[in-house]
Order: sequence, then structure tokens, then C-alpha cells
Amino acid sequence: MNAQPLEWNDLHLVLAVCREGTLSGAARVLDVNHSTVFRRIGAIEEKLGVRLFERFPTGYAMTEAGEAMRAVGERVENEMHGLSRELIGRDLRLSGVLRVAVPDALLLKILMPHLCIFAQRYPQIRLELVISNNCLNLTRREADIAVRVTQSPPETVVGRHLCDMKTTIYGSTEYLARQAGNTIESHPWLMPDEDLAHLPISQWLDRKYPKATTVFRCNTLLGLHEAAVQGLGVVALPCFLADPDTRLSRILPPPDELTCELWLLTHPDLRRTARVRALMDFLVEVLDKEKDLIEGRLFR
Repeated sequence: MNAQPLEWNDLHLVLAVCREGTLSGAARVLDVNHSTVFRRIGAIEEKLGVRLFERFPTGYAMTEAGEAMRAVGERVENEMHGLSRELIGRDLRLSGVLRVAVPDALLLKILMPHLCIFAQRYPQIRLELVISNNCLNLTRREADIAVRVTQSPPETVVGRHLCDMKTTIYGSTEYLARQAGNTIESHPWLMPDEDLAHLPISQWLDRKYPKATTVFRCNTLLGLHEAAVQGLGVVALPCFLADPDTRLSRILPPPDELTCELWLLTHPDLRRTARVRALMDFLVEVLDKEKDLIEGRLFR
């Protein structure tokens, strides 16, 4: 039986199984059910006349043929993403979809009113917000623009440093009144989990206060903020999030070691796209007006 030609959908499915290692993981990524992935993998192997995966109780492992297909699939995927970016980069119209990745706290406390103004100003641009604290892959078009808290943006993207994001330690005013005799190290600490590992608080706390005890972890700054408001302990929060909240009080001035940088990023192929350029220029302008709050100068 002669092998039949491959299609992009075949490569796309095999890549998902290679990357996830299980049918259920690939099904989640592809937004299909487990049986569909199982059936299509079998059909692809039959069409090619080779076995792409060894089946184990713990998941699927690539054969030599599977590894070869993954390598080709990733090259094709990169070429397709590159073509997509190149074509979009030639688009001079102020219309179309614009996918923007922003951290949850920054969106809700600062950016959302401004983005609503942008949407009213450019009604032909449809914003799609990705609320994420992780570094999405701009090369793979997981987002067109990203507002990111980082000290070192990836070399594959372009953008600009907007401002410094100051952070310090807060507790609820009522809690601190009850615990007036406590040292910083003796307070119970509310800490981010691995989703916020890019924030420097864990290393700072280990270095400055090695005997401090963590009593609570959360994967969002908004969750940590609310836990602090409820008096569960003390927490490191960005000044823009905590300073306007009269229920919280600073314990000390913002340490330089906790300062992060706020960046506005896009892929080089997209920076001259009209809608990308319009939003980036807009965000630079509005975030400059919020700089005093973000850099901790509006402390009560």
C-alpha cells in the first residue's frame, strides 16, 4: 500500500500529541474529544504506513518516525506563523482583530477604562483580551501585543520600557493595629505561587527574612490583595494595586529589590500594522499618565 500525502491538519494533530504526551492533553489543546484524537492518530499512521508513537500506560512516546514528523511539523508551523505575521504587518487599515495580553491586576485597576476609550475611538478594531500573568508566545500569535512585568523581555520581540513598577509590603490597617508589636519577619506571609515566579518577592524574603513563615499562596495578585484585606497576614503588592485601598497600609517604603519593569511588547513583523501601532501609541500615552501611581508616588 502506497503512503498517502500529508495534510497540515495531520501535522497539527501530531504536534499536539508530541507536545502534550497524552491523548487527553492533545484533545484539550485542540478542543476536541479524546476519541477523536485516538481515531485520527490511527488514521494518520495507517495513511503513512508507519508507527508514530509507542503507547505506554503513562502516555504516548514518539518513535523515530514521530520525531521526524515533529521536526518537520514545527518548521511548517513556524513558516505559517511567519507568513501570517508578514501579511498582517502589511495591513494599513484601522480595523480587524487585536489580541492583547495583560496581567489581571493591571487590567482591572488601571487599563480597562482606557481600553474602553480606545474601543470607542476605533470601533472597527475588535479587542480580544487575554488575561494572563504568564509570558505568552508572541511569535506564535498567542497575542499581538503584550503588557508585561519583566526585567528581560525576550530577544524575539520589540517594544518599550513604560515605567518601573514599585512594590512594597502591606497589611490591613486593622490587622497591623492588632499586631503592633510584630517584626516584619514574625508576621504570617501571603505569597505568590509559581505562576508569579517572575516576581522577586520570594528571593527577597528568603534573603532578608529567612525565618518568615508563609501561611497562604495564590496565583494572582488580586487574590493576594483580597487575602491581605481580610487580615490573613502581610503581602508584597504593587503600589498601584494597594496604595489606593484605604483598608491597607504600607509597612515600609518600596525596596529597590522588589522593583520590576513594565514593558509594552509586540512581534517585529507586527509593529507597523496600523491597529497594532494605534494601540501601542495609545497605551504609551495613557500609562505615562498613570506613572506616578505605578511608581508608588501617590502614597497616602
